[in-house]
This record gives sequence, structure tokens and C-alpha cells, in this order.
Amino acid sequence: MASTTAEPLQADDLDRANPRRWAILAVLCTSLLLVMLGNTALNLALPKIAADLGLSSSAQQWVVDSYSLVFAGLLFTTSSLGDRFGRKGVMQGGLVVFTLATGFAAFFTTSGAGLIAARAVMGLAGAMIMPSTLSILTNVFPAAERARAIAIWTAVSGGGAAVGMMISGFMLEHWSWHSVFLLNLPVAAVALVAGMVLIPTSRDPEHPRLDFLGAALSTAGIATVVYGLIEAPTHGWTSAGTLGFLLAGLALVGVFVAWELRTRAPMLDVRLFRRATFGISSLALTLVFFTLMGVFFSISQLFQLVMGYGTFESALRLAPMFLAMILVAPRSPAVVQRFGARATIAGGLALVAVGIGILAMLPGAPSYAQVALGLSITAGGMALAMSPTTDLLMSSVPRNKAGMGAGMNDTTRELGGSLGVAVLGSVLASQYATHLSTATGGLPATAAATAKASLAGALHVATALPAGPAGQLAAAARSAWMSGLSTAMLLGALIIVAAAVLARIGLPGNPATDEAFAGVDVVAVAVDGELAPVAA
Repeated sequence: MASTTAEPLQADDLDRANPRRWAILAVLCTSLLLVMLGNTALNLALPKIAADLGLSSSAQQWVVDSYSLVFAGLLFTTSSLGDRFGRKGVMQGGLVVFTLATGFAAFFTTSGAGLIAARAVMGLAGAMIMPSTLSILTNVFPAAERARAIAIWTAVSGGGAAVGMMISGFMLEHWSWHSVFLLNLPVAAVALVAGMVLIPTSRDPEHPRLDFLGAALSTAGIATVVYGLIEAPTHGWTSAGTLGFLLAGLALVGVFVAWELRTRAPMLDVRLFRRATFGISSLALTLVFFTLMGVFFSISQLFQLVMGYGTFESALRLAPMFLAMILVAPRSPAVVQRFGARATIAGGLALVAVGIGILAMLPGAPSYAQVALGLSITAGGMALAMSPTTDLLMSSVPRNKAGMGAGMNDTTRELGGSLGVAVLGSVLASQYATHLSTATGGLPATAAATAKASLAGALHVATALPAGPAGQLAAAARSAWMSGLSTAMLLGALIIVAAAVLARIGLPGNPATDEAFAGVDVVAVAVDGELAPVAA
């Protein structure tokens, strides 16, 4: 098999750098924020959408899942298209598609089927936009500034979800659910026009042929795995359907790996996983987003159903996560220069574990200060770990193959997030149902099943009971849910501790690796058929 080779080594200094690179970064971050808004804003609006359009539970799930499935499945394919035909064109095309799909959802949607279709198209657009932003960034910035630029990109990718929920919560308090889609239109328009003017065109100068079979296998495999993870909490991890989808998806991924090892122009050179800077970085990013989305899933319910905050109040109280991301991420390159990438990543993951540990120890009636402390430490640790981890991963791939690294980077985020919601959500739900069983003993079978299915269901059942029993059921349900939250967060903390240990032991600590953050570019070149780092 032909080896992945790097572009010719060039003097990479500030004098030759694109003079508009920071303005370009602003456009890239705006485009990235659009993807994050599209991926999280809908969750708060779903109850209103369901009531207005008369959506069944299954239809509501597909409104959310259609975006995730298409987005995750096409990341490698769209990244490969960007390397082959031009990253700017793919990103701009994604912005156009996103704008059209959002406009349709805002103005013309009258049924669940129409909204599901619009969300699937948004997922396609998101897959075109997100990896392109990181690929363009990698090619625009010189090594001396790339770590700082990636840190800013990381802050937006991590904190954008919290921003989306805060803005969406405010709009839903004052306007209809259509407003969460209207919000995206001006953002997309600004990013599209500014991108036309500022962003340069870049592509792989080798013009590799398209890996059609690899694209089909990666799309089918990743989408099937993600669907299995999404369905697991509903149907059970050991159900035939869940196991069938997960095993089928993993089998397709296995065939994809085998094909990528044989083809002369791989979409993803899987031999890169032999390098710790690529393989362990990918795993660390997966686990960081496992935690991030698992925490989002749990804390939003904590605020609304346990602590009694409204939609906007709940979203606003996620601000500590966003602020921690914004404050810490841009400073992570300086920490890396002082302590090294390995120590910074391991230390950041350790902080994440501490923050989640605080959330695991919340009392039955927690105060906001306690929750905010856990969220802030968790987000600060994520910001500290994500930036150098992303930089390590991208530095492991030749710059002319930036789409390959960006596709892997974004896929780890999507898979990690889906896995976090599925696993931590399942643990929470299982513990909740177990602890609530005694309190539902005197209820009719249907009411008891509804109460044990979710905290929201228990609170709904309580509204139909007399005042005394209603208060007792509501209190028991909240207590059971907090017990489930504690178990889920403890599991999350243990997983992140394992990731920190793996990063500390497995990531290289040699100077060549850390020079990527100190102003010396590290690229990958082929040496006897294997990828090896050299300082440019």
C-alpha cells in the first residue's frame, strides 16, 4: 500500500503567514458555532414542537437522532471531499445547505416528517462544515500560532453547546419554537459572506482519488453504531435490537479498517493509530466528550426537574461551563510550553474527574453553588485537555491530509457524546427505577410503570394524586433520581481517571512532540513505509 506522505517541508514562519489569519479564525469559529447551535438548541424546544405538531415519542426521538446519525456517518466522507476538491468549497456548500434546511424548518415545516427531513439535511451540512473549519485552520496558521488558534477553536467547540442552550432558552421563553431555527439564519449568512471574502482555498496537492467503498463502509458502520447507542437506553443494552445494531456496526467498521489497509488511497490511514499521539489522543477526546454530553444530559434534568428552574433559568445556569471553557482553553498552550503536552492532558483529565466527583457527591437537595463548582472544574479540565489533545492529533497527520485528522477528531466527539448519553443515561435510569420501586408499590400498574420510566413521568403521575401521596411520590422520585445521578457521575469519574492514567503513561513526552506547541512544526513523513514525526 502506498504510504501517506507529507507535503514538501517549507519555512513556516510568521512573516509568510496569511495576514488575515485571525479574521479567518473568527469566520471558522462562527461557522463552528452554527453547527453547535444546530446540534443542541433543539433539545430545549422539543416539548413545544411535539405539542404543536402532535409528534409521537418515536417522532420526537427521530427529530433529534436524524441529525446525529447523518452528521456522524458522513464526517469521514466530507473530510475526504474537502481534501480532494477544496476545503473552502465544502465548508461554503455546507453553510448554504444549512441555511436552506434551517429556513425550511423555520417557515415551512408543518409535520414531523418534514422536520425530521430538515434535521437530516442539517446533519449533512454540519458534517460538511465542522471538519472543514479545523482543516482550514491547520493550513492557515503557522506552527508558532497554531496551538493558540486550536485552543480558541476548542473553546468554541466545547462551550458552543452551552451557548446554544442559553440563547435557545431565552428565545423559547419569549417566542415560539420556530425562533431556535430563525436564530441560525443570520449566523449562517454572516459566516457565508465573510468566508467568501476571507477564507483561502486549500486542498491536497496530490489530488488523491476518492475512496468510494471506504466512504460507504465508514458511513454505514458509524451511523449503525451511533443508532445502536441511541436506542440502547430505550430498548435495553442486552436486547436483540441493540446488540444487533452494535454488532453490525462494529462489523462494518472492521471491514472498513481492512479495506483502508489495502487501498492505495485510504480515506483514513488506520496505521496512524500505531502512533500514541494519534491513537491515544483520539481515545482521550472520545472520553472527554463522553463526559461532556453525559453531564449535559443529566444536569439539564437536574436543574428543571429537581431544582425547579425554568427553561431559560436552567440554560443560564450552565454559564459556568462556557465561561470556564473560554477562560481556560486559550491559556492551555502556555501550560503546555511549561509542563509538556502529556502532563497537561493528564492534568486536565484529572481535573475533569474531580469536577464530576463533586457532582457525584451532591446531596439530595443540592444548592446551585455546589453544582456550579462541579461544572466549573469539569469544564476547566476539559478545556485544558482538549486543546493540546486536538493539536497532537492534527500534528500526527500531514498538513495536506488535514481532512483525515479533522474527520477523526470530529468523529471521536460525536461517538463519545453518543456513548456518554447512552451509558450514563442508562446507569442513571436503572438506578432511579430500582430506588423508586418501593414508593410505587401502591400505584396502579400503568402509573407505576410511568413513574419508574423517568423522573418527569413520576412528577406527572404525582399531579393526579391527593396532596399527601403526591408530595411523597415526588420527594421519593427526586431522591431516587439523585441516587442515580450519583452512580452515573461516579462511573464517569472513574472512566476519566482511567483516561488520565492512560494519557500520562501512553503519550510521548519527548521534546519533538512538545515542540509543536512551542513554535516548531511537527509533520508526518513516510520513513520505510511508516509514519514518523520530524521537526520542520
